[in-house]
Amino acid sequence: MAASSGVTTSTGRPIAIDLYAGAGGLSLGMEQAGFDVLAAAELDPIHALTHRFNLPQTAVLCRDLSDEPVLKVASALIEAAKASAQAHHTDEPVELDAVVGGPPCQGFSVGGVRDAEDERNGQFLRFVDLVVALQPKVFLLENVAGLLEPRFESLRKEALRRLTVDGGYEVTGFDEAVSAVDFGVPQRRRRVLVMGSRIGDAPSLMADETAAKVTVGDALAGLPSLRSYFALLSTDQVPLKVDDLARLRGARSTYARILAAQEIAADDFSWPRVYNDAVLTNSLRTVHKSKSVQRFRNTPQGGVEKISRLYRLDPETQARTLRAGTGSDRGSHTSPRPIHPENARVITVREAARLHGYPDWFRFHGTNWHGHRQVGNSVPPPLAAAAGRALVEALGSPALSRPTEAVKLGDPEWLWMGRTEAVEELARLAGAQQDAATKPWSTT
Repeated sequence: MAASSGVTTSTGRPIAIDLYAGAGGLSLGMEQAGFDVLAAAELDPIHALTHRFNLPQTAVLCRDLSDEPVLKVASALIEAAKASAQAHHTDEPVELDAVVGGPPCQGFSVGGVRDAEDERNGQFLRFVDLVVALQPKVFLLENVAGLLEPRFESLRKEALRRLTVDGGYEVTGFDEAVSAVDFGVPQRRRRVLVMGSRIGDAPSLMADETAAKVTVGDALAGLPSLRSYFALLSTDQVPLKVDDLARLRGARSTYARILAAQEIAADDFSWPRVYNDAVLTNSLRTVHKSKSVQRFRNTPQGGVEKISRLYRLDPETQARTLRAGTGSDRGSHTSPRPIHPENARVITVREAARLHGYPDWFRFHGTNWHGHRQVGNSVPPPLAAAAGRALVEALGSPALSRPTEAVKLGDPEWLWMGRTEAVEELARLAGAQQDAATKPWSTT
C-alpha cells in the first residue's frame, strides 16, 4: 500500500524527496538538474541544520527513518513536502516525481571493515521500502562501490526483488559502479547509482567520454594561499583582499568560475542564492608543527608523506576519494586530509568542497571536523546533477528554465552550533513554521 503522494507546486518543476540527506549534496545536484526538493530527512541534527541553511525551501525532518512503520514514515514525508509546497508555491496538486537518497554506507565502504552484519546496512532496505511505499515515478539510490562485493549479493537481490516485484520498477545500476571523474568531479570517487522507473524504461547514466577531465588545479583556481589571513586561525571566514578577490573572479578554469558564480552552466537549473563572493568562507586554518610543515614541503606532488601518511595533491590530475572520518557514534575520528599541492598544509573545508563540486555559496559547519565530515559523507553535486538529469529524461524531459528569484541562505550562527543547540534550533524552526509533518517527529 502506498502513501498518498499528492503535493503542490506552481513552478512546473518535478518534485523530489531526499532521504538520508546529509548536508545536502544530493539535494543540490537534484535542484541543479531541475527538481524542487520539497522535503528531506536526516538523522544528524548538525547535518540537518546545515541542509536547512543552504536549501531553505526544503522541509527537513531530523529523525531516524527506521524507528516507525514504513507507512507512517512515508506519510510524514508527504505531509512535510505538502507544507513546503504550500509555503513556497501555490496549491496545484501534482504527483511525487522522485525519491532520492544515500542510506548509510559504512557497512559496505572500502574505507571501513565492510561488515555484512553492520546494523547500518538495514537502512539500505528501509530506503527501498520507503520508495515502494511512496511510489514516486522514478528513484535514485546512491551508495559506495563496496555494495557490489559478493558478500552483499543476498542484500542486493532482496532489494531488487522489493523494487521490481513489490514496487513495479524497472531498475538499473546494481551491476557496476561509476566514477565521479567521468561526470566533471576532480576526484577519483567510485559510486553505485541505482535508478528506477515505474512509468517506462529505467533511467540510464552515460558519461561523456570526450569531455576533458577536471583537475585539482582547475578546482582550486582562484582561491588564495591563506598565508596572510591570520584571522583564519580562529574563524572560518574573512573578507578577501582586493588582489585575491580579483584573482578569484578572474580564474581561467571554467569549473572554478562556475563554482565562484562567475559563470552559469547551461544545464544548471538551480535557484540563485544571495551571497557575498568577496567573503571567503569555510577556510579555518589548521595549525601544524614546524617539523610537519617541513615534511609537507618536502613531499612531492602526488606523493605520500612518510610519517603522517598523508598524500599531496597533484594539480595536474584528480584527487583521491575524500574521506569523512567517523561520527560521534563511532569514536569521532578525524579523516586524513590531503596536503595542498602548493602550500605546506592540509586543505581547508572550502578547498575540499571545490574538489567535491560545491559552489562557493554553499556553507558547511564552521569547525574542521564537522565541515570535512559533511563534505566527505556527501554526494558530489555534479555527479548528483548528472543522475538527476537522467531522472528528468525518464520523466519525459519536462521543459525547464532557471528560476530568477534569488534564495536567501539561513542564519550563519547555525553553522557553529553543537548537537544540543542544533536539536533545539530545528525544533524551534519546526514550531515557527507550524509544520504539521514535523510536530509528531521529535528531534531528540
